[in-house]
Amino acid sequence: MVWTPEHTGLFLDHVAEDRLYALWHLIAFRGLRRGEACGQRWTDTHLDDGRITVAKQLVVSGWDVYEDDPKTDAGARTIALDSDTVRALTRHRVQQDKDREEWGSAWVETCRVFTKENGEMLHPANVTRRFIELYEEIGLPPIRLHDLRHGAATLAHAAGADLKDIQEMLGHSSIAITADTYTSLLPEADRAIAEAAARLVPRARRTGDAETAETEPEAADGVESGAEDMPADAEESAAHPGPGGASAHAPLTQTAPDAESEAE
Repeated sequence: MVWTPEHTGLFLDHVAEDRLYALWHLIAFRGLRRGEACGQRWTDTHLDDGRITVAKQLVVSGWDVYEDDPKTDAGARTIALDSDTVRALTRHRVQQDKDREEWGSAWVETCRVFTKENGEMLHPANVTRRFIELYEEIGLPPIRLHDLRHGAATLAHAAGADLKDIQEMLGHSSIAITADTYTSLLPEADRAIAEAAARLVPRARRTGDAETAETEPEAADGVESGAEDMPADAEESAAHPGPGGASAHAPLTQTAPDAESEAE
C-alpha cells in the first residue's frame, strides 16, 4: 500500500526537526530508492542548479554494507529538485557542517549527503528502523520505506506526469516495469484527478440529487428524517493504538538482518 497525500503530509510535518528530514523528504517527493538516498554524495548534489545525479547506492548483504553502481543503466540518472527539496537539503548541509566542526578530528569524511552524527555512512536497515519508529509515533498506517518511493510516483502522476516521466524519475530500465509496478496505484490517482476536475465546475445540484429527493420517504409527523436514536457504541471513537514503544531519538544501531525489498 501507499500513504495518501494527507498521510505523507502528516509524516513530514511530524519529522520536520528530525536529523534525517531531508532524506525522508527526498524519497517522498523524488522517489529515490533507500540505498540511493543513503549513498548520495555531495559531489553529485547540485543545489544551485536544483538537481541531483544518482550515481551510487549502498547495498546491504547480510549485515555488511558496500557501495555499488545503481541497479541498472537507467538507475544512473539526473533528477530535478523542487524548491522545497532544495531548501531541505540546504538546511541539512548547514547542520552537517556544524556536526563536522563539533566532531573535529574525530569526524569521518565520507562525502555522503546523509550520515551519522560523526560523518560515518548510514546503514540502510537502520534508516528503515528509524522510519518505522517515526511514523508509529503518530499512528500512521504501516508501510515500508520503499512504499514512500511508490508514493512519490502517485504524487507525480497526480501532478500531471505520464508513465514515461515517472519511469525516468524512478530509474526503471523499461516503461513496462513502471506500468507493472504501479498499475494498482495509479488508478487511485486517476480517480482523485477525475474528482478534482468535477469539483471545478460549480453546480446548484449534483447529478442524482433530484432522484434522491423524489425517492426519499417522508418522515413521520413530528420526527425529523435521520433523527432516530443512534446506538451508544456507534458514537464512541475507536482508540488509536500507541507507537511501537521505541524512542524517537534512539540511536541508529544494529538490528535484525534487513528484509525490506527494494526491487522497484
